[in-house]
Amino acid sequence: MKIAHHTWEYPPTIVGGLGTYSQCSTRALAELGHDVIVWSPEHVAWPQTVVPEPHPRVDVRRIPLFDVTGSFPHLLNEDLKHWGGYLSDLVSFNMQTTRATRREADIDIIAIQDWLSAIAGLNLAKHRQAPIVFHIHSAEWGRQPHGGGSPAVRAFEGGIAWEADAVITVSHAMRDDLLAHGWDPAKVHAVWNGVDPMRYRPSAVEAGEIAALRARYGIPETAPVALYVGRMVPEKGAVALVEAMAEVREHVPDAHLVILGVGQVEVDVRDRVARFGLGDRVHIRSELVPEGERIAHYAMCDVGVFPSTYEPFGIVTLEAMAMGKACVAGARGVVGFREQVVAHGPGQTGLHVNGADAGDIAWGLCEAFRDRARLAAWGAAGRARAEAMFTWADSARATEAVYRDVAERSTPLDR
Repeated sequence: MKIAHHTWEYPPTIVGGLGTYSQCSTRALAELGHDVIVWSPEHVAWPQTVVPEPHPRVDVRRIPLFDVTGSFPHLLNEDLKHWGGYLSDLVSFNMQTTRATRREADIDIIAIQDWLSAIAGLNLAKHRQAPIVFHIHSAEWGRQPHGGGSPAVRAFEGGIAWEADAVITVSHAMRDDLLAHGWDPAKVHAVWNGVDPMRYRPSAVEAGEIAALRARYGIPETAPVALYVGRMVPEKGAVALVEAMAEVREHVPDAHLVILGVGQVEVDVRDRVARFGLGDRVHIRSELVPEGERIAHYAMCDVGVFPSTYEPFGIVTLEAMAMGKACVAGARGVVGFREQVVAHGPGQTGLHVNGADAGDIAWGLCEAFRDRARLAAWGAAGRARAEAMFTWADSARATEAVYRDVAERSTPLDR
């Protein structure tokens, strides 16, 4: 098949899971013999955190952005007027990718990644050039639970879901949430994301690098370390996690927490660190850390801790598991972590907690640290589970099945 992949993020500019998904999924589909065209913005000023990996069957086409805000006062409602340059970038990108896709011959599938490419998807749906599959990685009502977020974003998500021939989402938890919001169950398919177990593997980091990283933070060689990787936004639970560390310190006095990420609640996170006197136990890197450094941090830690309350999938747990680390993961709400992390019984890989409850997070960390040998066994089981069930090849095969189904059922009107 020839697949047109529209995405707002693609290496080297990766901010969140969408960029990781786009690179890894397109390569995996290419390995199955498909040709993939990737349309992504030319983010000149964005931080470059991942080195692109070219593939002969993945054709990455960068779209330069230009300012279209001059027309906004005459075209837009009050909600969208406040978006400014960000909306300008979205509109210019989507309009150009619409044109580029329309001019491309023999496309079999148009894959629209999240609402950020929905404008192009809605435009292309009018022509039925090829079946459209909408990939929704999270929903605005979950990202912005208080007030429901932007009406425009919700309209983009709902509109492209209605027009699409199929919808792929990232977990059964997210599929259930979409159906609860009235989405068509016949259209919506759950396909897990993946991890590259060759890149994320325990042997990828030398002991000397781990020792140097501990020394950088002032963490003693034998002290237990929990690692948080993710944006510092309300739904990912970083504030509750720091509050939990105040209780963890009472039971595991030498425990440390390392936080890698940026986001809107960083001020609140730092406030809690100061309020509870945790400056020597909580170490914050408020930046987009390059992938190689992230892998080294996974190798350094004893447990990954990800107390999200809204996380439709969450690749960070897979990364930690592939690195042989146990996870303390949020499992209350629309959270895909509970489909990855086994919390009891044979093959246990970690613990489930309520990410909104600092006391429950503290319990999870204290229980994890209570038996270091058991913690290592959970990590080994996590590595085995990631290799067996959560590779990008697994994800690509499931995605391919959906694509083939809609391609066989659809009759494009405009070739």
